[in-house]
Amino acid sequence: MGSIYMIRHGQASFGADDYDVLSEVGVQQAEILGKHLAQLDVRFDRAVAGSLLRQQNTGTGALAQLQAAGIATPELETDEAFNEFDADAVIRALLPDILPHEPHALDTLRNAKNNRAEFQRLFAMLIGRWISGDHPKAGLQSWKEFVEQVEGGLARILERASAKDNVAVFTSGGTITAMLHLITAIPAAQAFELNWQIVNTSLNRFKFRGREVALASFNSHAHLELLKAPELITFR
Repeated sequence: MGSIYMIRHGQASFGADDYDVLSEVGVQQAEILGKHLAQLDVRFDRAVAGSLLRQQNTGTGALAQLQAAGIATPELETDEAFNEFDADAVIRALLPDILPHEPHALDTLRNAKNNRAEFQRLFAMLIGRWISGDHPKAGLQSWKEFVEQVEGGLARILERASAKDNVAVFTSGGTITAMLHLITAIPAAQAFELNWQIVNTSLNRFKFRGREVALASFNSHAHLELLKAPELITFR
């Protein structure tokens, strides 16, 4: 059987003007991941990333450590199917509907870095409305369309894969959530309960035979746990 390793990007810049930049911790997480994979002698036949900067830089950072260990690594390819859904667009589109019941929501979202718990509560509420499909907004990608986007990326990987290929996909939490939904048929709401637990640079392994795909492991982050440095275990 072959394997697809879906790897969440390193910590991004939550609360900054540009979220799509790895923090110093995020850069370190990517390097630690690469060293861990090298120690395990994991060898990838293909490596793919979405086009987002945090995904690309996590991929190049991890693959560089494999190369430094003398392990042949493929060039990092780009497939936008593995991009994260546009969380900012979801918030902008659905926020006006909840403001009558959540009058402080706008202030909370504008100061997310200083209101992490309240931000998470509001964000989860908005995501719940989005994935329900009951609140469509013109111009906003639906959850169904996002899942179809990820499914298209998976199909392209399987079309090119040989029977025992190892494929790395550097992506994001929402994309991994869509894969869980696709492969295990877990309801979207339950999949997002798992989403909130996905650690930066965690390994999520899917095994495949032909077009058949099964979940083999979820949210493995032993490479961080082994260092006994809690500050390296992050979720955004």
